[in-house]
Amino acid sequence: MSDKLIIFDTTLRDGEQSPGASMTKEEKVRIAKALEKMRVDVIEAGFPIASQGDFEAVQAVANVVKDSTVCGLARALDKDIDRAGEALKGANSGRIHTFIATSPIHMEMKLRMTPDQVVEQAVKAVKRACQFTDNVEFSPEDAGRSELDFLCRVIEAVIDAGANTINIPDTVGYNVPEQFGVLIRNLIERIPNSDKAVFSVHCHNDLGLAVANSLSAVMNGARQVECTINGLGERAGNASLEEVVMAVRTRQDLFPCDTSLDTTQIVPASRLVSGITGFPVQPNKAIVGANAFAHESGIHQDGVLKSRETYEIMRAEDVGWSTNRMVLGKHSGRNAFRTRLQELGITFDAEEELNAAFARFKDLADKKHEIYDDDLQALVTDASIEAENEHVNLVALKVCSETGETPDAKVTLRVDGEEKQGHSEGGGPVDAAFKAIETIINSGSDLQLYSVNNITSGTDSQGEVTVRLEKGGRIVNGQGADTDIVIASAKAYINALNKIMAADVRAHPQL
Repeated sequence: MSDKLIIFDTTLRDGEQSPGASMTKEEKVRIAKALEKMRVDVIEAGFPIASQGDFEAVQAVANVVKDSTVCGLARALDKDIDRAGEALKGANSGRIHTFIATSPIHMEMKLRMTPDQVVEQAVKAVKRACQFTDNVEFSPEDAGRSELDFLCRVIEAVIDAGANTINIPDTVGYNVPEQFGVLIRNLIERIPNSDKAVFSVHCHNDLGLAVANSLSAVMNGARQVECTINGLGERAGNASLEEVVMAVRTRQDLFPCDTSLDTTQIVPASRLVSGITGFPVQPNKAIVGANAFAHESGIHQDGVLKSRETYEIMRAEDVGWSTNRMVLGKHSGRNAFRTRLQELGITFDAEEELNAAFARFKDLADKKHEIYDDDLQALVTDASIEAENEHVNLVALKVCSETGETPDAKVTLRVDGEEKQGHSEGGGPVDAAFKAIETIINSGSDLQLYSVNNITSGTDSQGEVTVRLEKGGRIVNGQGADTDIVIASAKAYINALNKIMAADVRAHPQL
C-alpha cells in the first residue's frame, strides 16, 4: 500500500493573514466544519496569543471539530504555548505548532539571537508544548534560506525533545522545486532520528512555485503538506490544497502516497472560503475555477464528446462540480430547503436560525425565479454577516439616478440601536450611497477595493460585492449580497465598517 500523505490546512491561520481576509469566530467554525467534512487531517485554526478573538476562534473550532486534529500556532515562547494549550483543551485531537527562525538573516536581524540560543529556545518550547499534548509540531522558520548543518542540528534536538512532526517552511517562497526536494531528502537522510517524526512542508507562492515545491518535497520523503483552500495566504499565498491533492490523486503512477480526502467537497469548500473572505476565484484557476472543466475550442469539444479523457485528466464530479444541481423556488418547502443546505454542508444550531434563513430564502425567491446552490451559500453568508453587524445595520436605502442628473442617496441606519438618517450626492449611485453612510458614521477610513461578482447567470442574479477599507494600517473586507447591486454594495460597506469599528488588531507571525 502507498504511504498516507497528511493534509494540514492552514486557511484559518495563514490564509487569514491575507490583507482583508480576517474571519469572525462563526466564519472560522463554518469553514472548519467544511474542512472536517472533506476529511482534512489537521486544521490549523489560528494563533491563540494574537488576540482574544483569535483565542476564542481556536477554542470554538477545537470544541466543534471531532474527526480532524485541531492545531494552534505558537512562537517558541512560554506565554504563546500556554495560550495555545488552553485554547485546545476541548479538542478531541489537538496539536501545538511552535516555531522559531533559523536562517542567518532572521536570527541576526529579527531575533538578535545566536544559533546556540535558538537551539536552546526551540528545545525548551517543544518540551513545554509536550506538557499539553503528545502531538507537537516544530517549524524552523525560513528553513528555505537556512544553513543545512544548522537545520540538521536544531531538528535533531527538537525531535529528541518530543516533536513528532517537523515542518520545513519556504517562508518567503525563495526555493525552486529541485533544490527544495534535495533539501528534504538531505534532512531525512542526515538527521539520525528523522525516522521518529513526520516531515512536512509549508511553501509560499512568491515565485509561483508553492505547489511545485510541495510536490517535489513529497517525492523526496515529505509526508505532510501544509496548504490552503484556493491558495489563500500571506503575500502571494500558500500552496493550493486542491492542486496538491488532485496532482497526487491524478498521478498515482508517480507519487508513492495518497491522501484520504473526500475530494468531492473541494468545490463547495472553495466557494465557502471565497464567499467569506471576499477573495473571488479566478475563472482559469486550476480545479476550482469556473473554466477549469469548460471547453470552447471546437476540436476540444469534439474530443470530449467522443471520449472525456482526450482533454480531461480528471472528472469534474470528483472535485465537487455537478450539473445536476437541485433548483429551488418560491414553491419549495422548508424540508427541501433544509435538505439542500445539509447537502451543501450547512447546518444550524437552533431552529430559530433555520427559520430566519428560510424567511430570507422566501424573500429571495420572490425576487429571483430560480435559486441555485451558489445563491444558498450567499444567502447563509449574508445572514451571518447581518448577525455580526453589531454596531451598524442598514434599515433603508433610497437612491435616485437618472441621465443628466447628479445621483443622490438617502440612507437610514440603526447605530447601536438608534436610527439615524443621512443624505449625499455622488458620482454614481454606489458612490452616493457610500457617502450618505459616511455622513452618519464618519469612519475616516479609505476605500481600497470595490468588487462586484454575479453569483449566478442572468439579469436577476444576486450580486456579491466586496468592499475593502483601510484605517490606521488595518485592512478589512466587507461582503454583501442582494439582487439589487446598490443595496448589496451598501451591505458590504456597512459590514466592513463594523469590522473597522471592532478594532480587533492581530499581530500574526509569518511562516
